[in-house]
Amino acid sequence: MEHRALSRLAVPAAALLALTTACTAGTVQGRPGASGLRDPYFPKAGNGGYQIEHYGLDLDYDPADGQLDGTAVITARAEQGLSSFNLDLAGLDVEGVTVQGRGARFNRTGRELTVRPATDLKKGEVFRAEVDYHGKPKPITDADGSHEGWITTEDGAVGVGEPIGSMAWFPGNHHPSDKATYDITLTVPKGYEAVSNGELRSRTDSADGRRTEFVWHSPEPMASYLATAAIGKFKVTTGRTPSGVALYEAVDPAEAAASAPALARLPEILEWGSRRFGPYPFGTAGAIVLPAESLSYALETQTKPVFSGAPDEKLVLHETAHQWFGDSVSPKSWKDMWLNEGFATYAEWLWSEDHGGTTAQQHFDAFLTGDTAVDKDAGSDWAAFPPADPPEAQDISEAPVYYRGAMVLQRIRQEVGDEKFFALLRGWAADHRYGNASTADFTAYAERTTGHDLKKVWDVWLYGEGRPGQPSAGHS
Repeated sequence: MEHRALSRLAVPAAALLALTTACTAGTVQGRPGASGLRDPYFPKAGNGGYQIEHYGLDLDYDPADGQLDGTAVITARAEQGLSSFNLDLAGLDVEGVTVQGRGARFNRTGRELTVRPATDLKKGEVFRAEVDYHGKPKPITDADGSHEGWITTEDGAVGVGEPIGSMAWFPGNHHPSDKATYDITLTVPKGYEAVSNGELRSRTDSADGRRTEFVWHSPEPMASYLATAAIGKFKVTTGRTPSGVALYEAVDPAEAAASAPALARLPEILEWGSRRFGPYPFGTAGAIVLPAESLSYALETQTKPVFSGAPDEKLVLHETAHQWFGDSVSPKSWKDMWLNEGFATYAEWLWSEDHGGTTAQQHFDAFLTGDTAVDKDAGSDWAAFPPADPPEAQDISEAPVYYRGAMVLQRIRQEVGDEKFFALLRGWAADHRYGNASTADFTAYAERTTGHDLKKVWDVWLYGEGRPGQPSAGHS
């Protein structure tokens, strides 16, 4: 990919601050956008003063040398007058920035790219910022020691972003509260597949036959941590569910045979989820299966969850349930993670219950008693902290968020009965479709729609310290 010639107008941070101060002291109304959104666990993640409406990413990657050349075209709306604004970007070299078609000054401090437009942006103005960049993207180490960001694999690479890793491969407003639509173009050497979110719009070989361009379109809003780009020698299969959802599965050839049984259940899982949680929220679905041990986890990347090695049925079910809970309905902050993981874990329990296996109540009681014969995870430290209040950033993916989060849902079910409970699940997914929601939003919604006072559930199970509850003779 060729980059347009843009003058490099980088200035030192002190000079940029002086320019900004001079402008705001005069007649110009703009002021700097915040360099972080003060998330409880990742205070510097995201940026203030604007909301992104669309990302257009044009990425050229060569697995042979790990070089990424990128252009990010960001369409956003100013929520205040802006003399400058920030984008999150880790590593990579910025060649040039334009805002509204004019060269913009910029500087780098840590993982912040600060941009000063030639003319201040007005409140409510829709603006277009274009960033040309290049380099060898690298992983980001999470607080819990796992790796995200840009990960090289045996035959390519993958971009995975939970919670903040997407800044390793494209500049943006990297907090789940700012969702946008995406168009992602990936150009790779011929012979490689390049897979991203949404629908494959086109696949075109270059004139010299040496490169292939893949154009992917995601029309539904997406949090940036759910964006992905996977490059490899995948085996690709396509199809449709009985209700017409397009399927696209890209599987490492060495994992194809072992992946086949679980992926064969995906159409059934999607149909089941549509009955339990309401219509599937996206036009496409599928999976990306990487070479084994590429990652230490699976991730619910929107429309195409990423698996490291062949997944089993339970894992496919979990990541697919996230398409409703986490992807379509996304957290307002990382403190709301249980709304993702507690719901997806509960979906596992429901799937088992609906298919003649262990019921949700039996799972619930197994955790209370530590009966690992019923649920192998029942011996985990699920009561270490309240699911709605993880102590530190490294705790947002720990057992209480998953298992005690699911137990909160079963306690609601015990209190309100099946009819109101399942109406609650479907209503929550429908009324917050493509948006963001907090724990406070959920608790208020649950009480309003069921007509029940659930304060004891919240006080004991959602926010309470220690190990709550005893086995119940409720639903079986």
